[in-house]
Amino acid sequence: MNSSGSGGANTADVWRARVVVPGLAVPAFEEALSAEPLACSSFEIPDSGPDIQWSIEMLLPCPVDRVELETRLAETAAGLNLPTPPLGLEPLPDRDWVTASLRALPPVEAGRFFVHGAHDRGRARGRARGGAIALEVEAGRAFGNGKHETTYGCLLALDHLAKVRRFNRPLDLGCGAGVLALAMARLWRVEVTASDIDPWAVAVAKANARLNHLHGFVRPVRSDGFAHPALSNNAPYDLIVANILARPLQRLAPAIAAHLAPGGRVILSGLLAKQDAQVRAAYLSQGLHLLRRRRLGEWLTLELARRRREGCSPNPHPVRA
Repeated sequence: MNSSGSGGANTADVWRARVVVPGLAVPAFEEALSAEPLACSSFEIPDSGPDIQWSIEMLLPCPVDRVELETRLAETAAGLNLPTPPLGLEPLPDRDWVTASLRALPPVEAGRFFVHGAHDRGRARGRARGGAIALEVEAGRAFGNGKHETTYGCLLALDHLAKVRRFNRPLDLGCGAGVLALAMARLWRVEVTASDIDPWAVAVAKANARLNHLHGFVRPVRSDGFAHPALSNNAPYDLIVANILARPLQRLAPAIAAHLAPGGRVILSGLLAKQDAQVRAAYLSQGLHLLRRRRLGEWLTLELARRRREGCSPNPHPVRA
């Protein structure tokens, strides 16, 4: 085991690693630090300038090898064409650091949703008595725990949609920890198809469905796009939520449109404000039009619709929020 300073031995059982990286690179650098951390938190650094920076803090079990970690960080940075972030690494005194770290993570309140960890179950029960929709989520390595602006924007969009319409066949494409699939299942009490390319995300989403007693409604599968038969067999969908990144959102536009029912809605997130026009153009070319656009920081959430039949004019004045 190497120490944070000299490379010598240290008897600490838990170490804290910290790096600062661009927001889009958070999942890759979390993976580089550890596949199985004791705890991990990622958050935006306020006033970090035009290129939004995020801090990743991870608790790692002994042994910890600084050289190995720095090598993995350098390889990840090279693959993303980024400079290698400096690694902060320190041993921690004997304490229940996992519990302490989780307690430091606040719950997320988005519209009627109250997304929380196990440490906030008491508060969740109180919120639920007041009419909130409480969802307990432990994200682990899976991205999308409700704390990022993109997931938050999708939760706001779902809360808004539920006030104006019921959906019977929703899809969470790129489900991560399963927050949005859980939210749709709780809103409409219908079966929700969920998919992710990452097998770990699928496992976490399944665990979260069981945790929230929604395993009879949320069915996560591993799939690259619509490749898994479960996704095509359940189509067409009246609601598709895709919280991924701008480039795959553009690539998937024809497939999403092909699997969307007439009059169906699409919620897209994971794109930056500067990527708005190119993503919208990909869906406009597939016959979808913009209904609502939300901006949270540098991130956007778009709500689009397919007209119910050919010849219907799209809304020329989309609602924006």
